[in-house]
Amino acid sequence: MIPRYLVDFNLNELPRVRTEVLVIGAGIAGLFTALKAAERYKVTMITKKTLLDSNTRYAQGGIAAVTAPDDSPACHSQDTLLAGAGLCSRSAVDVLVHEGPAGVKDLISMGTQFDQEHGTFALTKEGAHSRRRILHANGDATGAEIVRALSTRTKQDNNIEVWDDHFVIDLITDSGECMGGLVQTPNGRMIFVQADATILCTGGAGQLFRYTTNPDIATGDGIAIAYRAGALIQDVEFIQFHPTALCYPGAPRFLISEAVRGEGAVLRNIHGHRFMEKYHPLLELAPRDIVARAIVDEMEETKSTFVYIDFTHEAEHTVKQRFPTIYEFCLTYGLDLSSDWIPVAPAAHYMMGGVRTDLHGETEVRRLFACGEVSSTGVHGANRLASNSLSEAIVFGRRIIDRIHQLAPLARRICIMDYEARTEPARQPIVEKKLKLQKLMLRHVGVKRTAKGLQQGCRELRRQLPIFSTCMTKREEYEFANLLTCALLIADAALLREESRGGHYREDFPEKNDLIWQKHTVFSREHGALGGRIEDV
Repeated sequence: MIPRYLVDFNLNELPRVRTEVLVIGAGIAGLFTALKAAERYKVTMITKKTLLDSNTRYAQGGIAAVTAPDDSPACHSQDTLLAGAGLCSRSAVDVLVHEGPAGVKDLISMGTQFDQEHGTFALTKEGAHSRRRILHANGDATGAEIVRALSTRTKQDNNIEVWDDHFVIDLITDSGECMGGLVQTPNGRMIFVQADATILCTGGAGQLFRYTTNPDIATGDGIAIAYRAGALIQDVEFIQFHPTALCYPGAPRFLISEAVRGEGAVLRNIHGHRFMEKYHPLLELAPRDIVARAIVDEMEETKSTFVYIDFTHEAEHTVKQRFPTIYEFCLTYGLDLSSDWIPVAPAAHYMMGGVRTDLHGETEVRRLFACGEVSSTGVHGANRLASNSLSEAIVFGRRIIDRIHQLAPLARRICIMDYEARTEPARQPIVEKKLKLQKLMLRHVGVKRTAKGLQQGCRELRRQLPIFSTCMTKREEYEFANLLTCALLIADAALLREESRGGHYREDFPEKNDLIWQKHTVFSREHGALGGRIEDV
C-alpha cells in the first residue's frame, strides 16, 4: 500500500508559516484563483519553478465561451455532453456554459487581450464544436497571453506572496481536514505552511508518457498528494492524446493546435491519402480520441511513425498571421507550415479525470480544493471538448473562492504526526526509473489498451513500489513517487473499465457499454476501488 506520507517528519520540530489561502501551482487555475482569493485574503502561492512555467503557457487554441449572437449556453452544453461520451455531470456542464462568459470578462479585466476583428472577438472553431466560440490571443498563443497578464497582476498584488522553486511534498491532514502543506525549500529544508484553505492547481501528468505535449513539471503531483491525503480520485483512465503533435527528429513533441484543422487543414498518411473519411463523418474535426486512434491505425497500416497535417491550401501570409507561434517553431526545424506537409503523431496531452470535487471545487477532505486539470469536476466526462479546460479553470476558480468565504478560520491546534523510520537510500538512478515507467505506460496504457497489456503493466509498476520505503530527500524522487502513484491508479482504472469510451479504448472491449459502465471509476487510498454512478444523465 502507498504510505500516507513520503518522508519522515515531526511537525512540532518544523518551522511554521501561517497563511489564509495556500495555492499550490501556477497556470491559469493557480494564477486566477490566487487573484480572486487575494481580493479578500492573504495568499501564499507555491510554484515548482516560476509563475511562467505551466501547461497553460503552451495552450494554443483558446478558451471556449458563449459570446457570439448565434451561439447559446444550450448549444455549448450539447457539444460538451456529446464529446464527454455519457460521463459528464450535466449540472457541472451547466455551470461551465452559463458562468464561462463572466469568467472571460474577469480575464479581460485582469489584462488579457484577446484577438479582435472589426471590434468584436475573433472567434474560431475547433473539433466537436458546432459554433465558432473559441477566443484566442496573438493567433495561437492564447495560454502565453493569459499567463503574461495574470502573472503580471499577481506580482503586483500585495496580498499574494509567491514562493518560486518550492515543492509541496505532502498535505498535512488531521481528522479528515486539510491543515496545509509540507513544503521543501530550494535549499532542502522542510516547512509546514498552515492554511485555512488549500487549493491544488498543479496541472496534469503528461510526464507519465514517453511522448507528451506537457512540460517537464507535469508529474501528477496534485493527484498523488491528494490521494495520499484521503481525497477520492475519479476517472483517471481517460487520458486525452492530442492527435497532432510534431513528430520530427530532434524536435520536441510540439503541439500543432486543433485550430489548424479548424481552419481547414487535412490529415494524410505517408502515401499522401486523406484518410479521416474512413473513420468519422466529421473528418478532421471529429472528437480528439477518434482522430488520435485513426492516426494510430493509419500509422500501423502504413508501417510509419507519423502521418502528415496538410495546411498548404492556405496563403502564406494567412498562416503566419493566424498561427505565428506554430509557423515559427516549425521553421526552426526547416518545416514551412504554409508549403510543407508537417509530420505529426499523437502525444499525451490532458487528463480528463483527477481529484474528485463538488460544484464548488471542494474534495472529500475538508478545506482542500482542486482547480483545473488536477480536478475532476464532471465537466469533461470521458473526453474533454477542445478549449473547455481554460474555461473550467476560471469558472470553478471563482466558485472555490465563494466556498472559502463560508469557511471559519482553521483552529490553531498543534498535532504531532506519527512517522516511520526510512533509512534505505534509493539505488537505481531516478532518471532510469522514470524513462522505464514512461515507456511502459506508452506501450501498455496508451491510445489502445488490452487486458493482457494492462495486467503486465500493473505487474511491472508494482515492482517499483519499494521506492516508498526508501529515504527520499530530492525533488526528482518525490516526482517519481507521484508519477508511480498516478500510473498505478490509471492502469488499475483502465483494467477495471471493460469497455471503450472517450479517451479510454480497449481493443478487447471495443464498444461502449452504457448498461454496465455508464459510471465513474473512483479510487480511495484506504478503500481501493469504489463503485461510482451517474446521477443526472
